[in-house]
Amino acid sequence: MNGFGITAAKGFRAVGVHAGIKKEHLDLGIVVSDVPAAAAGVFTLNRVRAACVQLNESVVQNGILQAIVVNSGNANACTGAKGWEDAQTMQAVTADQLGIPAAHVAVASTGVIGVELPMEQVQTGIKAACREAAVEGFETFAKAITTTDTCLKQYQATVNIEGKQVTIGGAVKGSGMIHPNMATMLGFLTTDAAVGAADLQQLLRDVTNESFNMITVDGDTSTNDMVLVMANGQAGTSLLSPEHPDWPVFAQAFQDVAVYLAKSIARDGEGATKLVEARVHGAKSVEDARKIAKAIIGSNLVKTAVYGADANWGRILCAVGYAGVDIVQESVDIWLGNIPVAKKGMGIPFDEEAAKEYLLGDPVVIKVDLGLGEAAATAYGCDLTYDYVKINASYRS
Repeated sequence: MNGFGITAAKGFRAVGVHAGIKKEHLDLGIVVSDVPAAAAGVFTLNRVRAACVQLNESVVQNGILQAIVVNSGNANACTGAKGWEDAQTMQAVTADQLGIPAAHVAVASTGVIGVELPMEQVQTGIKAACREAAVEGFETFAKAITTTDTCLKQYQATVNIEGKQVTIGGAVKGSGMIHPNMATMLGFLTTDAAVGAADLQQLLRDVTNESFNMITVDGDTSTNDMVLVMANGQAGTSLLSPEHPDWPVFAQAFQDVAVYLAKSIARDGEGATKLVEARVHGAKSVEDARKIAKAIIGSNLVKTAVYGADANWGRILCAVGYAGVDIVQESVDIWLGNIPVAKKGMGIPFDEEAAKEYLLGDPVVIKVDLGLGEAAATAYGCDLTYDYVKINASYRS
């Protein structure tokens, strides 16, 4: 079997195992590069930060990664000195099993906050995962990092650079506690491109602002969120940088993978039935467009209207108005798909049945023209359903 997702790029192996953190289901995964790789990472902006986030910030600063160990079912957040010690132990055990420096290992955790990790099971799971990691392990890895996700979230893209195939792949998890300010998720990307750590870090920041920071499900920014990238150079090209003629090709493929994975999280929001996109154009600046797109996609009133197939354009205009951006109400036009529902900040006659039929579909695209400039941005989210409450009312049980 060939690799896919997290192991699609050359020189990467992965696996997911059941360590016993959850009563059943896979709950611990590892991804390993055959050689040391350039590292990049972005992390949650929540000021309550899990031990793994703090640990990985120092790892990424060193610019080298060779392995990432991930557990689900327990966030190891708000666990004090013991949590910090446990994160370091996960790092050390992984490094020892793989025969690599501890500083080249990142640690990620997701799940219930405020509960200590069952470290005996975790260490046993790490040892098994290190033994079993293989190119074919992409699917079990993708399963092992999930919590309330209803599907696996993997993707890859391959481009031709210097006559050689360069691949970017990845796997993410995320379904609830999803809101911009670092993704509110766990995401792992791998590539066999040769890229310096500084350029990789800048690329990841730029791409995150177009992808993972443009999704929301419920407005909650978690304590553990991160995206980590490893670039191991195994494709055999020369070093890629913004000065390389093929850099735009690589950067676009990298962004395509990130956007696909971000949209897969938004589509799989807890209890969601459809993906919702807010496409804002005609803004004075990209930042203005982003703020308004995220306000629309984050509005519970908009989300519930989409779920109920109610063409309530007033809720959309309301979100535009409170996004914290200077607008001119009389310049705002709104569409549901290709159906115009408001012009110059006021309602216009439209076919209610056609609009309802459109809102029953998937995806739903909300388009807003601010009529003020040339900048644009797109945000991704989902509808808000009864099942979201059911899922989160019993999360710990």
